[in-house]
Amino acid sequence: MATVAQTLRDSPAPLIWVREFLREELAPYPGRVGLVARMVVAATIVMIISMAFRIPYGFQGAIFALLITRESPRATLQSCSKIMSGIAISTAYVLFSAYFVINFPGFHFIWVTFSFFVAFYAVSAMTDYAAATTFAVVISVAVPVWDRYVPGKTNVEDSLWIALSSLLGILVLLAVEVIAARRRPGDDIVLPVAERLTAVEGLLTHVAEEGAIDDVSKKNVVRYAMLGSSRLRRLLRRSDYTQHYKLQMNAVVAAVGRLVDTTATLAEFSGPLSSRDRQKSRELAGTIARVRVDLLKRRIPGAIHFDAADQTSTGLPQLYEIEEIVSLIPQAFADSQSMGEYVPSFDDPRQPKLLRADAFTGTRNVKFALRGCLAATASYVIYNAIDWPGISTAVTTCLLTALSTIGSSRQKQALRFAGAIAGGFVLGMGSQIFVLPYLDSIFGFTVLFVIVTAAASWFMTCSPRLSYFGMQMALAFYLINLQEFAIVTSLAVARDRVVGVLLGLFIMWLVFDQLWSAPAAVEMKKAFVVSLRLMAQVVREPLSSDPRVAKASLFSLREVVTENFDSVRATADAVLLEFGRSRQQDMALRRRVQTTQVPLRTLFLTRMALWKYRAQTPGFELPKEVLLAQQVFDTQSAIKLDAIADRIEGRSSSNSSDMEESFAHLEQVSSKTHSQKPPDILDPHVRTLMALSNRSEKLTIWLGENI
Repeated sequence: MATVAQTLRDSPAPLIWVREFLREELAPYPGRVGLVARMVVAATIVMIISMAFRIPYGFQGAIFALLITRESPRATLQSCSKIMSGIAISTAYVLFSAYFVINFPGFHFIWVTFSFFVAFYAVSAMTDYAAATTFAVVISVAVPVWDRYVPGKTNVEDSLWIALSSLLGILVLLAVEVIAARRRPGDDIVLPVAERLTAVEGLLTHVAEEGAIDDVSKKNVVRYAMLGSSRLRRLLRRSDYTQHYKLQMNAVVAAVGRLVDTTATLAEFSGPLSSRDRQKSRELAGTIARVRVDLLKRRIPGAIHFDAADQTSTGLPQLYEIEEIVSLIPQAFADSQSMGEYVPSFDDPRQPKLLRADAFTGTRNVKFALRGCLAATASYVIYNAIDWPGISTAVTTCLLTALSTIGSSRQKQALRFAGAIAGGFVLGMGSQIFVLPYLDSIFGFTVLFVIVTAAASWFMTCSPRLSYFGMQMALAFYLINLQEFAIVTSLAVARDRVVGVLLGLFIMWLVFDQLWSAPAAVEMKKAFVVSLRLMAQVVREPLSSDPRVAKASLFSLREVVTENFDSVRATADAVLLEFGRSRQQDMALRRRVQTTQVPLRTLFLTRMALWKYRAQTPGFELPKEVLLAQQVFDTQSAIKLDAIADRIEGRSSSNSSDMEESFAHLEQVSSKTHSQKPPDILDPHVRTLMALSNRSEKLTIWLGENI
């Protein structure tokens, strides 16, 4: 996806690029029509219930019916339960905190500011983005309610109506998804991976048989490249699989994503293909088919070894990169099932953590919350100072567009601006002028609502580059027409909502792009260096002789490493959205970082498998001589990883690594010990230990040579 996106961006004709971009983003893919249909049905039912039973703030229920994940029934249920918890907590917070300040006007502004800080802190520190956003949005909508000079009873009732409208959307969504789930059974992780492998296999097969790249295979691969793998990563995070399986499949998803991206660049080739290219494509297609079948049958793919031929003998160097990626897929299952039995009880994946591992450490979350609080408070002060409460949507805009880097923040601001124009001015005000005055029943409004929701939902199911536009288009339309339980024909409502959005965008540009700002490339580089430092720390584990403390330390560290991998991926995507003098350099750095993600994840899984030998867990004890040699090898490997991180930061490493020499010593000691013991005692342990250590050495050397 990165390569394709960059190729499109470099197109000399902007209009052609826009046309091709929209054509690829809006093209149907397997399951898209069904997903959009379920989204439209859920949102429409919420609208009808809100209108029929005169429930105010219906826009929240409708937007939640679109926003909540639908990757699988279980993921939907988990997401809904978290969002309901967020609604309950935020409503309770508003009611209880407002009770203590309602009679003290001097503290009201302090309460508002503190509430904004808490909302932004939740967005940054909570593990579930949808639940955190819900918590923040409820606060942003409830704060203007408590600014009114009305009896406190009225404010309490409206706060409860806000919660009820949100719960309505969630309950309707659950009902729709439960009914639809019976019609679409299947594995939610392996099947999408297999579909991507099938697309790559189909293109390579056609190349091998016809000597050319056909349009159908090319479109399938490019479509999956544009779709990306973020949906699969979200599903893995929300699934109830064991944590070790999540790590393995994350590595597989990353490898398959990179495989699709590389094949997408191959699809752009239009020249003649040699017999060598066709033979190589045939071999790759067969290998990918075997991997796909193994995954579908729940088997661990066997080791893959390709003939190290001269890479200059082909006109398609991408084929050798595809070979390298495919060979990494089986390595993701390094020593599979070796860690599952050592998972401590408090790391049960069925009890997902509410906050991130660094929620109360470091300054990242605090800085994010302070910037967001400043932006929201500035918007709040402005619309109160000019006595224009109708533009209070500026606060919600700040909450929904806040991200930690300039690139991603600019992307959401641009998409929200475009979505606000499309949903607010074009569809919202346009329907008020040309459509709503001629409707005299809910049936006519339902037809209009379905059309707008279907269009917005289709955009929401695009890749992350465009999906936010659809949500903003729906939100702007719903804010105008579902704020009350009646058809609104006043243009002042649409004007106020859109002006509030523009005010929020302007304030966010000032605060998030100017205060504590950091280019996405800088953040990506920092996150990647942190990944290397964390990997070095993983290699040194365990640092405690107490088995329970050692396990707790390892699994806590594992969670931090996994989150940091996601952070590197997110900031790498944000680099695409930034422009300036250093863009070419930043893009080159981004390509290098993305190239290392699959080997780095594989190294992480390999080191996790090696941990039990170093920790001497029951059943994996090693002779003292071998254990000491392994500890020396691990120490030198950690030094090597730290040295790579130092080189990226432009610093000279204080220690030199003798990793290759220490591995040779480990081989020598292991062979000597093995020759002195019966084969049936040490042979499996020695063979597995040396295979994993050899893989760790090669991956570490590869990282040092390619970064």
